Amino acid sequence: MTRDGLTEQNQTTGESERISKRIQEADFQKTLEQQAAQDAAQLQGAASPPSPLPHAPGTAPKQDTGTAERVMERIDAAHTRKASKKAARKAQEEATVKEKSSRLQFTEEELSTPELEKYIEKSNRTADRLDAAKAAIPKQKKLVKERTFDEATGKAKTRLRFEEREKPMPGSKSHKNPLSRPAQEAGIFVHNKVHSVEKDNSGVEGAHKSEELAEKGAKYGARKVKQGHRSHKLKPYRKAAKAEKAAAKANVNFQYHKTLHENPQLTSNPLSRFWQKQQIKKQYAKAAGAGGAKGIKAAAENTRKAAAKAAEKTRQTVAFVARHPAGVCIAIAALLLIILVFAGLSSCSAFVSGTINGVVGTSYTSEDSDLVAVENNYAAMENELQAEIDNIERTHPGYDEYRYDLDTIGHNPHELASYLTALLQSYTLESAQAEIERIFGLQYTLTLTEEVEIRYRTETSTDPETGETTSEEVPYEYYILNVELTNKPISSLAEELLTPEQLEMFRVYMETSGNKPLIFGGGSPDTSASEDLSGVQFVNGTRPGNTALVDLAKQQVGNVGGYPYWSWYGFNSRVEWCACFVSWCYNQAGVSEPKFAACQSQGVPWFQSRGQWGARGYENIAPGDAIFFDWDLDGSADHVGIVIGTDGSRVYTVEGNSGDACKIKSYDLNYQCIKGYGLMNW
Repeated sequence: MTRDGLTEQNQTTGESERISKRIQEADFQKTLEQQAAQDAAQLQGAASPPSPLPHAPGTAPKQDTGTAERVMERIDAAHTRKASKKAARKAQEEATVKEKSSRLQFTEEELSTPELEKYIEKSNRTADRLDAAKAAIPKQKKLVKERTFDEATGKAKTRLRFEEREKPMPGSKSHKNPLSRPAQEAGIFVHNKVHSVEKDNSGVEGAHKSEELAEKGAKYGARKVKQGHRSHKLKPYRKAAKAEKAAAKANVNFQYHKTLHENPQLTSNPLSRFWQKQQIKKQYAKAAGAGGAKGIKAAAENTRKAAAKAAEKTRQTVAFVARHPAGVCIAIAALLLIILVFAGLSSCSAFVSGTINGVVGTSYTSEDSDLVAVENNYAAMENELQAEIDNIERTHPGYDEYRYDLDTIGHNPHELASYLTALLQSYTLESAQAEIERIFGLQYTLTLTEEVEIRYRTETSTDPETGETTSEEVPYEYYILNVELTNKPISSLAEELLTPEQLEMFRVYMETSGNKPLIFGGGSPDTSASEDLSGVQFVNGTRPGNTALVDLAKQQVGNVGGYPYWSWYGFNSRVEWCACFVSWCYNQAGVSEPKFAACQSQGVPWFQSRGQWGARGYENIAPGDAIFFDWDLDGSADHVGIVIGTDGSRVYTVEGNSGDACKIKSYDLNYQCIKGYGLMNW
């Protein structure tokens, strides 16, 4: 019994033979080739010993056939592993070459075609530039894990190797400095400390401002340096992207001209050629983006076959027309006659139905009462918000100072109605209540922020024994409440909340005002010219008026569109601006109230709640009073203007948005569309 297994030895001759069937252990200090050669030598020695033992006649010498088979299997497994590794390396190299280049492979026939020579040259030139640009991109070695299966042993192996890859584009992942935020907080704290005392010392204040300016300059310089460094690092990537685009364009251009060369019938007429060119280029562009050079080749072959098939059908059609010219002309004439007859019969109905559909499709679909109810509800929410802001100092007492940064409270009623109609179609106050509250919360944001400053005050004390008076600066906490209100227009919210189809309908409703421009107090539809006041004798009442305000309002006559007034109010786009005009005039006269953008929901309640209201027929009106109109006599104010005065039988006014312009108008004192007067106290 030996290390290699059970052996049989001839004591006479000294020869030995291994008879064990156990697999012989390999010598791991030798290479696979050396081990295979040793096994082959042992096999040869076992199969043909130099001095075989005598054996009985008719019997064959003993051979270790199991060992021979195992040796051959080991040799085959070694060759298989070696071939597999070689094939894997070759496949990897081919994949790397395929990834690094989009170069087209041209056939001998293509290279020998003079018409394609310049396009081939350009394709090769752009491919060279692309390869050079990709080679210039910074590389990095990446440790990758590779798992292989050994068929000889039936086991899987895992090995690690380094693979060279392109570095990812700088800036694809943001790396924030964890110390940046604490540093900013510390800087803010220091600046606040300096701010608290700089007012008492002009030198400190000047030095602090210089230091802040230097900080801003340093930050600006650092930001520019970072931007320049990043731009420099991105230069290889930009160059590679530009080269890849040029190479793709050259490849597509070559394939297009190759198709034209192989299918000369495509150049038969300009219209067909143009159509074919667009189709081929579209197909090539799609293939280039999806599959690179092979995709373009496949697309070229498919396009060539389709073009040949289309040309064959065209030739067949032309031949048929040539054989039957009279029949074809008769068929075409009959078809045209049928089309003309049906077009004539349907033109009137199509015109009427198209007009009706156009009006219906651009109109608010809800009932007028529901539109007004929703608008009044929204205006009431705005009034509550204004009241909350007005009472901030009462509801949040104890602060040394209140600082206000407030946007204007107000909205365009047609924006709200257009948004709800585009989103909900037909709606009522109950069905739209949830959406009204949501849009209100998104439009207005009220933020209260407490701020504490350390300030110093001078305190004087007297020593009771010596009577000496001393003064010292004592720090104390100064509490500030910052009140901030932001107003985001509904039109901006619509772009974020609505789908593309709904947003398109929203814009249509805004363009047409839902075909109900006056439903929210939108002004006057009167397009007549402004009236002349020459010869009018005004009758003065007992109430004092404001003639300076009236003169200012009359100076606005002729303005079209009302931009100075609705933009002053805070709107970003045109609204029905008659109320904005009246509010602007009052503000210019030195009074901040009333300020309203809607007649019925804001203007009328302001005057009535203060007892400053006079119904139609009120005799003691004065210059500067507001006059409200109800055009459709539904009880809601639709328009407002400023009273110039009365001659005893007619009232004369200055109105904004009268036919989209500022005009002077007059009405009978008993005109039924006059809802009433807002009486101003000057």
